[in-house]
Amino acid sequence: MSKYDIIIVPDPVLKQQAQPVAKVDDAIRQQMDNMLETMYEAPGIGLAANQVSMLNRVLVIDTTRRDEEAEEEGPGPICMANPEVVWKSENMSVMEEGCLSIPQQYADVERPAIVKVKYLDYDGKEAEIEANGLLSHCVQHEIDHLNGVLFVDYLSSLKRNMILRRVDKLKKQEVL
Repeated sequence: MSKYDIIIVPDPVLKQQAQPVAKVDDAIRQQMDNMLETMYEAPGIGLAANQVSMLNRVLVIDTTRRDEEAEEEGPGPICMANPEVVWKSENMSVMEEGCLSIPQQYADVERPAIVKVKYLDYDGKEAEIEANGLLSHCVQHEIDHLNGVLFVDYLSSLKRNMILRRVDKLKKQEVL
């Protein structure tokens, strides 16, 4: 398996909308496998295709290593093609979020507490998941990526600009 390079803000691909995949075939499964490897190595809990310079609607998630509320085994890695939020709760949840494309930066983001997402799974079968807690925030964060939206877009312009300046400074210091 090959690992992808994760792109960093302000790369314009991060602001573009990804296109649906026609079907989950061997090429998409290979992409999902490579994205999982990239995400684990980063390390992260979610990765969208935009973050590895691909503009198809594919994302991978594995919150089991970071979610204290998850069962020991947890659902393990989740691979989604063409994910779509089909229902969201009126109750909101605030959680600190970070992003592999905005390294070492974190901020509180408010999102619906529970969402239902339909998608094509690793085998190309239609699936639906109801997510809450960390998984809910993660799946919404990754779907946002596919729509060209970053977590900093939910912040005030002052906070967003501070974070983006810090990333720029880290890049200039060659820390990233």
